[in-house]
Amino acid sequence: MKDLLYMIASELVDHPEEVSVSQKEVDNKIVLELKVAPEDMGKVIGKQGRIAKSIRTIIKATTSQESKKVVVDIIE
Repeated sequence: MKDLLYMIASELVDHPEEVSVSQKEVDNKIVLELKVAPEDMGKVIGKQGRIAKSIRTIIKATTSQESKKVVVDIIE
């Protein structure tokens, strides 16, 4: 999950060296926190949040077999 999110984000941005993904477990959820360079935030979020929604859909589809819910947070 973490590697997939990193790969997707690094392909979208202009500064792939500044992409970082951290993973935490909170209650019964897995939280993936994505950090990118401030000038790349728009590329990861997209118009009206379409790219961010697509990224979340892909991550949810790959983790549908797990018993825990997976949440993707984009951090400034």
